[in-house]
Amino acid sequence: MKKNILVVDDSALMRRVMCDIINSDEAFQAVDTCRDGLEAYERLKTTRYDGVALDVNMPRMDGLELLEKLQKDRIKATVIMVSTTTTKDADVTIRAMERGAVDFVTKPTNVIEAKGEDFRRNLLSVLSAVLRTEQYNRENRTDLMPRKYSGERVTLKKDSGTAKTGNKIIALACSTGGPKALQSVIPYLPAALNAPMVLVQHMPAGFTKSMAERLDEVSPIHVKEAEDGDVLEKGTVYVAPGGRHMEVRKLPDGTHKIRLNDMPAIGGLRPCANVTYDSLRECGYAQVICVVLTGMGADGTNGILSLAKTKPVHVIAQDAATSVVYGMPKAIAETGLVDEVVPLTEVAKSIIKNVGVK
Repeated sequence: MKKNILVVDDSALMRRVMCDIINSDEAFQAVDTCRDGLEAYERLKTTRYDGVALDVNMPRMDGLELLEKLQKDRIKATVIMVSTTTTKDADVTIRAMERGAVDFVTKPTNVIEAKGEDFRRNLLSVLSAVLRTEQYNRENRTDLMPRKYSGERVTLKKDSGTAKTGNKIIALACSTGGPKALQSVIPYLPAALNAPMVLVQHMPAGFTKSMAERLDEVSPIHVKEAEDGDVLEKGTVYVAPGGRHMEVRKLPDGTHKIRLNDMPAIGGLRPCANVTYDSLRECGYAQVICVVLTGMGADGTNGILSLAKTKPVHVIAQDAATSVVYGMPKAIAETGLVDEVVPLTEVAKSIIKNVGVK
């Protein structure tokens, strides 16, 4: 049976384009459309859809206001925002994640882009990944409880006496569903966390700045979009800027700094978590706490495998039940390298347990 998608946009052209894209995939159908949030609200009160593609800026009731109404009235909907990269829309999109949207796709700026392959691929891939994970969790009820990974383990350099007392760094990777997931992790980390964190979230330029600023507003720990040359400090989260790879480099005095580069995208990703993990092979930290949250694909897995050959690591992966997309956490779990599989609400506790507080 095809998954039924509701399209909400004030532009008749965008409604038609998105419906054509969705209907081009045999797994989906988009029959119903709404011109604004108010229409969508009335529709969602009586009709259940498998997914909702929701515009940000609309008359009468915008996307953010609709999400607030749905949340207030406890109306369940799997919502994917369709947002332009303007500063205002990026900020609204990040706030939409706090109010229940599971992810977003970047909205084209003109008709040619709207009908282009990039937008089509992005929209369908996000819909497919999100709905596939929901189905996976319905069919695999045993995965709804957190569990220790029990598969065959890979023999790598994980044991180090200095890792128990030495300086540590946290390296977190996430993708689809990440902006929403991070709201359940970063605000629960203390200002005095005894380690710096480097964070790679797959997002376009502009969105990462809004995300970092919003997380900083609601978190005790300091959060900033990373800048080239930043010297890493404990109790700070450094978010890789959209469109740039982020590396960690050790300085002669023993401190570490951020190095951003514009190398080509890897597997379509820039920033790429594998780049960040690879750079930590030469770091001076006694142990790297690797955290992998919701996301499509397997970014981070190869980097962690490579890192673990030369540096003690402790790997925390989000479980299937709480992942918007169980791709990246599943990929690292299948290596046998994972130390903890935890629900999203336990990730912050696991991080604090492993690095401590100053």
